[in-house]
Parts: sequence; C-alpha cells; structure tokens
Amino acid sequence: MILGRRGDADLAEQLSELGPGDTVVDVGCGPGAAARRARRRAASVIGVDPAPVMLRVARLLTRPSRKVRFVEGSAEALPLPDHSCSVLWTIVSVHHWIRLDAGLDEALRVLTAGGRFVAIERRTRPGAKGHASHGWTDEQVGAFADRCLARGFAEARVGRHRYGRRETVSVTCTAPGGAETAS
Repeated sequence: MILGRRGDADLAEQLSELGPGDTVVDVGCGPGAAARRARRRAASVIGVDPAPVMLRVARLLTRPSRKVRFVEGSAEALPLPDHSCSVLWTIVSVHHWIRLDAGLDEALRVLTAGGRFVAIERRTRPGAKGHASHGWTDEQVGAFADRCLARGFAEARVGRHRYGRRETVSVTCTAPGGAETAS
C-alpha cells in the first residue's frame, strides 16, 4: 500500500468522518500510506505496526512532522494511553489479528467516548484460497460487526464499497459515550 489503495485510505477518512481535531491511530499501518494521507486533515496521526521493517519504510517515506509518528505494536497490545484517540482504523489488516477480542478491547480502551472505529477489508468469496482469501466474505463482515457489539461498541454498521474493479467491505463502530475524556 505504498502507492496503491488510495481508495481504501479515502474510504477510511470518509467513514470515520475525519476532521482537524481528530487524533487517528492507524493499526497495521504498513508503509504508512493512509497515515500520510490522514495527516493533512487530522490533528495528529499514530501509525502502529508489529513489523519493524514496515515501520522503517513508513518513516523513510514520511516527511518529518510533529503530526505523524510510527510506533511498534499490535492490535492486541496498543502502545497508547487509555482514551487517547478519537479515530482508530485498520485497513486490510484485521484478518491478520491473532486474538480478535483482545484487538477490539484495545480499540475500546484507546478510543475516547464517542470515538470512531473503522475496519476495512477486501471482499472475498467463500472458499477462496491463497491471497484471494485475505479479507472477509459477506458472512464474516456481518459476524465481525456482531462481535464489535458484543465487545461493547455502541453501534456497528456494515458497508459494501466498490471503486474500479476492487470490492471492499467495512464495519464502522462508535465507542460508547460517557464521562471518559481524552487524556
């Protein structure tokens, strides 16, 4: 996703309703393409990836800025304080999460009250093999939305998107409201 998949980053910005006051966490940021795009519109962006090589590439490709930084971590163990971001997205990486519930719990932990969580995956067909299986079937996207609700998100919406020949699916959630504030 160094140069390609611009549509995924645009979709994440749109679904999260990204604005100038937002702090964005890009989980599974890879080489940082979506994080670089988000820095134009957000107050700050933190790219998180478990692979040091991806973080090195992201840093090499990103002009130094106080608005964007990259840190090593995983969806299941985000190296961030509680309630520290208003938007958390993951683009074509949830299918790599080792412990799905732990990742969702971490998303809830770091999001502010009313914060937005967006998961985008490539739409796949049942029975697909190899790289073609990397993503979600329609059944899997529905199950993920249900799981988000079961873990404590206040709402979860499923979306289906197409740009060019590429089909994606998304789940957009809202963290529960309450007395929590960003720290």
